[in-house]
Amino acid sequence: MNPNGEQVLDLRCVNCGWGIERLFVQYSPGNIRLMKCESCKVVADPYIECEFMILLIDLILHKTKAYRHLLYNMLNLEASDVKGILWKSSLINFLLDAYRFSILKGSKNDLDSSKGLLLTIWTCGEIFVNVTLGNLMFVSVVFLGTRILLNSTFAITRYRGILLAILVSSYFKLFLMAIMVWEFPLSVLFIIDIFVLSSNCVALQVLTQSRIAECFWVCFSAHMAKFFTIHWLPTLLSGSC
Repeated sequence: MNPNGEQVLDLRCVNCGWGIERLFVQYSPGNIRLMKCESCKVVADPYIECEFMILLIDLILHKTKAYRHLLYNMLNLEASDVKGILWKSSLINFLLDAYRFSILKGSKNDLDSSKGLLLTIWTCGEIFVNVTLGNLMFVSVVFLGTRILLNSTFAITRYRGILLAILVSSYFKLFLMAIMVWEFPLSVLFIIDIFVLSSNCVALQVLTQSRIAECFWVCFSAHMAKFFTIHWLPTLLSGSC
């Protein structure tokens, strides 16, 4: 917030990450002029005039410019509606994780079979508990790893922004919806996991301005903790009982 009580957005140049006051000047509807960055002296955000498909392709190619546009200029972390986006992203990711878990555990066949209402409720409850615990473990490791990754001189304490960046950069999970229509081998699930991991690394690097190797270990540790909690921990607990 500025002294006048107006909200100040944290806009960035997609080329160098330098903060910029405004991305464009609009003279009339449909007539705009893109602003240049004071640091690198080039157009701060050319994605403003690009189609969404171009942005999506660059996101798939893991270009840091596209992630800066997405996280800072498109889904600005200081925007007032960021909480709504965060809740919607969390819900979508949770549902996709639940569907992925049901595929690996063969729960889909159990739900389709006529073995009684109690078994269906038990299966749904198991999916809900396992996925919830897995995601809580994932978020905890991301926050802990990011806290360790960031030095005391780094001024990012917006864990909400970190969580939003991780959730939004997990857009590869949307390809799970194709499995609902067409049959794919289970190896496709792990290919999607690899793309999600790499996308999370780039998003965390853009947000924290850290080295890609450090971001990789944070994201890899979080994904491994989530995988262990969802798939291995229930088996270990049931075996020890």
